[in-house]
Amino acid sequence: MPAESPNGTILSQGLARSYGDACLNDGGTLVVTTGLDRFIAFDEATGILRCEAGVSLAEILRVFVLRGWFLPVLPGTSFVTIGGAIANDIHGKNHHAVGSFGNFVRSFLLRRSDGQVLQCSPDSNPELFRATIGGLGLTGMIEWAEIALRPITNAWIDVETIRYDSLEDFFSLSAESEPLFEYLVAWVDTSATGKSMGRGILMRGNHSRDPGLRSQSPPSGSALDMPFDLPSFILNPFTIRLLNFAYYHKQLQRFQGAVVPYRPFFSPLDGIGHWNRMYGKRGFLQWQCLVPVSEGRQAFAEILAAVVRSGLASFVSVMKTMGAIPSLGLISFPGPGVTLALDFPNVPASFSLLDRLDELVLKSGGRIYPAKDARMSAAHFQHFYPQWRALEQLRDPMFSSSLWRRVTGVSA
Repeated sequence: MPAESPNGTILSQGLARSYGDACLNDGGTLVVTTGLDRFIAFDEATGILRCEAGVSLAEILRVFVLRGWFLPVLPGTSFVTIGGAIANDIHGKNHHAVGSFGNFVRSFLLRRSDGQVLQCSPDSNPELFRATIGGLGLTGMIEWAEIALRPITNAWIDVETIRYDSLEDFFSLSAESEPLFEYLVAWVDTSATGKSMGRGILMRGNHSRDPGLRSQSPPSGSALDMPFDLPSFILNPFTIRLLNFAYYHKQLQRFQGAVVPYRPFFSPLDGIGHWNRMYGKRGFLQWQCLVPVSEGRQAFAEILAAVVRSGLASFVSVMKTMGAIPSLGLISFPGPGVTLALDFPNVPASFSLLDRLDELVLKSGGRIYPAKDARMSAAHFQHFYPQWRALEQLRDPMFSSSLWRRVTGVSA
């Protein structure tokens, strides 16, 4: 463990892709784990991989896809470390089918600030195992983890893309698609109003089983790069509405089918280097909610209406249904329901809008994703995650984060 920091706390940090302050420790020490980047063991018969916590999901894919193995859960970016994937119990387009990342973690080695080095699993130190999955990196430093990969035939995905006309169409298509497709996600036009509110493009897919594609390597590397910060006036309410309109109508036919490489299907923004520069130097806020299925139609209608009224329509807008497979984590975000993720420019009006959206989520019985939060109130967090006190009891006393102090009031 490092020397004592100014506020007496430390926090492990991987690739720092959390959008808010979950991976920050203002006034404290950050232990960057990307140097823990070695593979330790792999069982070709079972797909069980043991690797250090700083190994990225992108590196796992690079090494194992062409050997016939894939990650069981992959979020919207592959630039996430194994330690970060566990700490945030990440979810992907297949949550309705397999649940969250923590369900595929077999064990990990946890180093505590008091010198204890504990192997944690469902059967060994089970309380710390559950608290660490989705525990925001607060229970200690993960040194290595053992996860289960899944077999695939090749590196390609059979994809169907459907343009739909309304929020009701999204729910109907999702219900129809869930039994047949492992991967399911929708882009939503947040500027649409009236009967078209919630319209978008739904993408559903399965791993290709064509053995003829086994030897075909998918394209690699970033094709584009954003070389500088765009002026902040470029992304304004008018241009964002225009982008939404153009993207919705880019698919001329209602239905399209294709076989595509896995990278652009799972992580489209990974193909644009420094894509965050599109928002200018002020950056952006991402907000993601989960609401129960029973409340989804009404809640999302109210949320999208509030976004339209604000004039701050989001362009990077993702919506999907989540499944009923329970998460292992003590305060994990993933669960049954419907989730919506939105990006907004970092301006005062966005903070006011997100406060209103939080209230709508509270009313629906839902919750907000801490890994993507930069401004949720302590009152809201503690309502969304009443188990936070149990995590606080298991938190390593030297480990803290800017987010944890903000949403719990527990000082450094």
